[in-house]
Amino acid sequence: MKHLGDAFWLLIVATLWGATNPLIKRHSKGVEDIKRTGRVSQFVAEIAFLFLNWKYLLSFLCNQLGSVVYYVTLASADLTLAVPVTNSLTLITTAMSARMLGDQRLTYKTFVGMFLVATGVTLCVLSKVKQEDS
Repeated sequence: MKHLGDAFWLLIVATLWGATNPLIKRHSKGVEDIKRTGRVSQFVAEIAFLFLNWKYLLSFLCNQLGSVVYYVTLASADLTLAVPVTNSLTLITTAMSARMLGDQRLTYKTFVGMFLVATGVTLCVLSKVKQEDS
């Protein structure tokens, strides 16, 4: 039952990361247009642009909440499963979120890729479960 709890929290992490990736990209548009003389003033202007943009800031904070949950979950989760499961589910969630936002069209190749990633993660999990049962 412990693994089920870890899996739940890793799914939450992947959802937070994957859903916020396209939002962060969308809400940071315009930062590349900021031009200041000097590295420090450029950096400060870019940070001010991002952190005074409430949509970007909210997306960023949700993404960082996912990082906090991930860090806490790693205390009890098996690293050999936590890292590939979370990263692959984040990839799939990012693709789906981008599609729902209209940023990206899901092609046949994308679906095949998502299927292969999900299959690979499933094989990793099944392999680990079988090792623990032995």
